[in-house]
Amino acid sequence: MSSQKPTRGCLDGICGPSERIMNYLTTIGLEVHVQLKTRSKMFCGCAVEFGAPPNSLTCPTCLGLPGALPAMNHEALRLTVLTGLMLGCEIAPICKFDRKNYFYPDMPKNYQISQYDLPICSKGRVPLYDSAYPKDAQKAIAAPANAVNLVRIHLEEDVGKSFHFETNTGIDFNRAGTPLMEIVTQPEIDSPEEAFAFLTALKQILIHGGVSDADMEKGQLRCDCNISLRLATQVELGAKIEIKNMNSISGVRRALAYEVQRQTAVLERGEELQQETRRWDDDTGQTFVMRRKEMAHDYRYFPDPDLLPVATADLVNDVRSRVPELPQAKRARFIEQYEVSAYDAGVLADDLALASYFETAARGAPRPKTIANWMLNDLQNDLTSASLTIEDSPVPPEALRELIDLIEHGKISGKQGKEVFAEMFASGRSARAIVREKGIEQLSDAAAIEALCDQAIAEHPKPAADFRAGNKASLNFLAGQVMKLSQGRANPALVGEILGRKLQSQPSR
Repeated sequence: MSSQKPTRGCLDGICGPSERIMNYLTTIGLEVHVQLKTRSKMFCGCAVEFGAPPNSLTCPTCLGLPGALPAMNHEALRLTVLTGLMLGCEIAPICKFDRKNYFYPDMPKNYQISQYDLPICSKGRVPLYDSAYPKDAQKAIAAPANAVNLVRIHLEEDVGKSFHFETNTGIDFNRAGTPLMEIVTQPEIDSPEEAFAFLTALKQILIHGGVSDADMEKGQLRCDCNISLRLATQVELGAKIEIKNMNSISGVRRALAYEVQRQTAVLERGEELQQETRRWDDDTGQTFVMRRKEMAHDYRYFPDPDLLPVATADLVNDVRSRVPELPQAKRARFIEQYEVSAYDAGVLADDLALASYFETAARGAPRPKTIANWMLNDLQNDLTSASLTIEDSPVPPEALRELIDLIEHGKISGKQGKEVFAEMFASGRSARAIVREKGIEQLSDAAAIEALCDQAIAEHPKPAADFRAGNKASLNFLAGQVMKLSQGRANPALVGEILGRKLQSQPSR
């Protein structure tokens, strides 16, 4: 049973201010389908490839032709066990595959090879964290540091994909047979925002583990949502409404928010909700009925006679070494090891490619925080403007560190650093090469700057006298003269320090 805060009705136009307002509890459960990152399909040798010509990656096995027999993909088993270990699941000592029988055009065998009573993983949890929530909800998280418990993770084969045209429908079986992992949560998610956070956190873990690219636009991660509302005083869950095949995390949030409002309105009218399956239309921002169910469908599961049960002990031993540092642990380490802020650590650690770039650039740097600042501001801004990812950056991590070293060692000023970075991004050349070519290396030799300061003071005695008389602004004028004499190359901080010391030590005339 869910323990979240009640949702208050009514909706605009549903009940007036003098009418009864009921409190409702929202309960959400998710079924997440994840395509595994394997080279071949689950039960045959056909390649797994997105965007190939329709029906070009098929064979008698994945087309379900008579006499074709399945052969198990062991890498898919390993990746499922790896996911279970990352999420703290119990790995079943023995699992088996079953036939889930149903007729649908995109299922060529008229049954799907899946797992029923002996799934490969059970229990486990996905920890949530503040930055996984939508930005507009991060200041009002109902249960910070929460975790969503799982029921099970099982392995199955994906189905084909239907394409609906104006007058007919086509089916592409390239996807049929792709290894598909289904992750089922307990019905304990309290809000659309928490569902958003769960999917964000889960996706990051899957990517960090190399289990899946989890690209929702390519169908590599898809989500079915179950949502019900009930009175705050009611123990049993309300009627389950299922929303099928969501293909974006933001879409899941919007669809669930719409359903909370829609179901609240139905209940406020005194009507009963019926168990049904709905689809989300992202363009209209509404859900629509697909079918109504009075009871769960009987899929007539039975063990697949062509596949032996799987003993998992060797699989577990094989993949333990592949369990990576997870995003939550990486964020904590970045804060401690590199002394970056919690926000910076969250942004850097949550993206595997960004984290790798940062660690390479920060290796041996005296102030990693400066590296983080340049990455999250200058570099990210330029990458976004150029529609590039961090993997495509024309400025490698070692080159960024070299630029920052030049600034921190006084070779160039911060302003010059910005100009050099812009040229590095445009040309791919190193910072040292650009500085050498332009002849802009900063003058930081104290003796040389002292000589220039003496010259500026001698040539402008009045501003020097004004400074000694208390007009501190005169120092800026003299510093400007030193910069002119050095053709802009003198270290500004050193100029100010030496001028101030000289003027204070020299008597007024």
